[in-house]
Amino acid sequence: MTRPTVAVTGATGFLGLHLVAALAKAGVHIRVLARRDPAHEFWRGISFETIRGSLEEEAALARLTEGADAVIHAAGLIKALNRATFLRTNRDGTQAVATAARRHAPAARCVIISSLAAREPQLSSYAFSKRAGEDAARNVYADAPERLVIIRPPAIYGPWDRESLAIFKAAKSPIVPLFSRGRVAIIHAADAAGAITQLALGAGEAGLYALADGRPEGYEMRMLLSEAAHALGRRQPRFMPVPAPLVRLAGQASGVWGRLRGQAPVFTAEKAREILHPDWSVSPAEALPASIHQPRIGLAEGFRQTATWYREKGWLG
Repeated sequence: MTRPTVAVTGATGFLGLHLVAALAKAGVHIRVLARRDPAHEFWRGISFETIRGSLEEEAALARLTEGADAVIHAAGLIKALNRATFLRTNRDGTQAVATAARRHAPAARCVIISSLAAREPQLSSYAFSKRAGEDAARNVYADAPERLVIIRPPAIYGPWDRESLAIFKAAKSPIVPLFSRGRVAIIHAADAAGAITQLALGAGEAGLYALADGRPEGYEMRMLLSEAAHALGRRQPRFMPVPAPLVRLAGQASGVWGRLRGQAPVFTAEKAREILHPDWSVSPAEALPASIHQPRIGLAEGFRQTATWYREKGWLG
C-alpha cells in the first residue's frame, strides 16, 4: 500500500524538528518546504522529500501540497520588529498555505499550528497575528470546515529549544527573579509532535484544540523554576518577586534597544504583557481529548531529560 504523504512547513524550527521525527515514526512519506536542503543531526536515519521555496512562493506551495493526504503548517514568527512583519508570516503565510492545500489537496486534512496566545489577541502583535492566521485559514476552508484543524500549543520545551533554556539558566542561580505569578500550561515537544501527528492522520474531529501536558491547569512560574533547579541538581532557589511595572519597563527598554540595533528581541513591552497575563492554562473545553492523544512526559521527567540534554550540548554555559 502507498504510504500517506504529509506536507510540512516549519520543519526546521524547534517544533518542526520533533514533528518530522514523529511523522517518520508513524511511517508516512514526509514532504517539507525549505529554502535550502535541510540537514539536522536529530533527523539522522530519517528520509524525506524537500521542496525548495518559501511561504511567499505560490509555485513552491503548489508542489508541496499537490496530492498530499495531510498538510501541517508549523512555520511562524515568534519575534519581529513590528506588527506588519508578524502579519506577513503568521497571517499571510497561513493563508497562502491553506489556499494551496485547498486547491491542490482538496481531500487533505489541513492542520494549522497556532498558539495559546491567540486566545488573547489584544496582548501583543504576536498574539494578534496568530489569531489573524486562524481566521485566514477558516476563511479559506469556509466551504469545507470538516477538513481544517487548528491547534493552539502552550509553551513547548525539550531538546533543541532555546526559549525554555532561559528557565534553566535562571534556575542555576541561588536567587531567582520571579516575573509572574500566573499559571502557564506547558508540553514536551515530543508529546506536542505526537498529538499533531495523530490529528494530521485523521484522529478526532475537525476544529480547534489546545495542547497541554498531563496538567492542563498549568503551573505557577515558581513551580517551573523549582523543578528546573531540581532537574539541574540544585537546591531550592530563593525567589525575588519583580513588580509588574518593572517587568513592563524592562520590556520597553529591551524593545527600544532591539529597534536601535535593527534586531527583533524576544522580550519586549508586548511580551511583558503576555508574561504578566494571569492565566495561560487550558480549560477542559479547549483541551485535546484523551481519546485522540495522551501526553506521556510529565514535568519532572521532561525537565530532567531537557536539563541532561542541555548539559551534554554545553548550552547551560
